[in-house]
Amino acid sequence: MLYDGIFKELMNPETAPENLNEVLSLLLGKKVEIIEVMPGDNSRLGSEASLLVMDIVVRLEDGSIANIEIQRQGFYFPGERSACYSADLLLRQYKRVRSRLEQENTKRFSYRDIKNVYVIVFYEISPKEFHDFQGTYIHFFHQISDSGLRLPLLQNYYFIPLDIFKKNMHNTGIQNRLDGWLSFLSSDDPQDILALLERYPDFKALYEHAYRICRNTEYIMGIFSDELRMLDENTVQYMIDEMQETINNQQKTLIEKDNIIAEKNNALLEKDNALAKKDNVIAEKDKIIAEMTESLKKLESPGK
Repeated sequence: MLYDGIFKELMNPETAPENLNEVLSLLLGKKVEIIEVMPGDNSRLGSEASLLVMDIVVRLEDGSIANIEIQRQGFYFPGERSACYSADLLLRQYKRVRSRLEQENTKRFSYRDIKNVYVIVFYEISPKEFHDFQGTYIHFFHQISDSGLRLPLLQNYYFIPLDIFKKNMHNTGIQNRLDGWLSFLSSDDPQDILALLERYPDFKALYEHAYRICRNTEYIMGIFSDELRMLDENTVQYMIDEMQETINNQQKTLIEKDNIIAEKNNALLEKDNALAKKDNVIAEKDKIIAEMTESLKKLESPGK
């Protein structure tokens, strides 16, 4: 279900809005209705030449904008990318609202006209950071202050590691409707499918739809070809990033060792200097003793 083409077909907000409406409502904890499907690939950040290509972008009834992303390899969608997508959604909304108000000429633009934006990411294989939280499969992020002051800063994130959800589901089973959707998206195990259909029989229609899609061999081969191409590109980039990180860590280790050696050399040099000073003091004392001894001899000598 997580292949890009299949997911977009099953969750298409134009042809089957009820599916995405329900998933978003369950995630956001409030009734959601999609009123507009927005382009996913026509927004620029500032003056940058490259475009941010998003999977599904929708505008909700309250004016909020949600971007739903499916990532089969979690390393390709880190937190930094999520932040960029969120910033892009805000900029896109700002431009649309301001342009609409200028055209209608009914009221002045106010920043209070800008509504929440949501970046929602489903991971098939989640980034390593998520695996420190094996009991949690929905992570919600938003901006808060250290003082308790509350301001509507608008940017919200949901991260759903489906691999961790599957591990939890095998221990606890499907607990609610949202679990049902996550099970539908994450598992093709026959036992999991039967358990889902026993709890929520209406998912049978979605499985039948997916089956009809899979019977279109040409369409499926196209999906697989695109997925494999993207996976190859992402894997190569991931390997480069991993190798660069290894090199950086090795360089850091070498620098730390060089610093330790330099500190030890400085300590030895300081000890040598201290010993040299002691030798000079001893030599001065020996010289004084010798002079005093010579003076005593002269005093004790006959005729003095």
